[in-house]
Amino acid sequence: SHGFHIHETGSCVAPDFDSAGGHYAPRGHAHGVLHERGYHGGDLLNLHVPETGAVTTERLATDVTLRGDAPLLDEDGSALVIHANADDYVSQPSGGGGPKVACGVIR
Repeated sequence: SHGFHIHETGSCVAPDFDSAGGHYAPRGHAHGVLHERGYHGGDLLNLHVPETGAVTTERLATDVTLRGDAPLLDEDGSALVIHANADDYVSQPSGGGGPKVACGVIR
């Protein structure tokens, strides 16, 4: 299982993908879908990858939009990031997902 999040900047410079910035939190909420004070707009459920390594997934991010209120396509864009470890859904500020292992710019 791997943490899967929308990050605040549309940049994926390898090898560490730190250019993607932190988790997308347009309303300033705490991190974690199980956190008592809400969750980041970019918090998605963990991505579970089977032994074969093949995965197809769909995620619904209800607190973001492409344009308008909480836009992913703002001046610096946004990115989808997969972390090395599972997100525990409550730890601050990023759920304990560990290093970023994959990144894709949202266009």
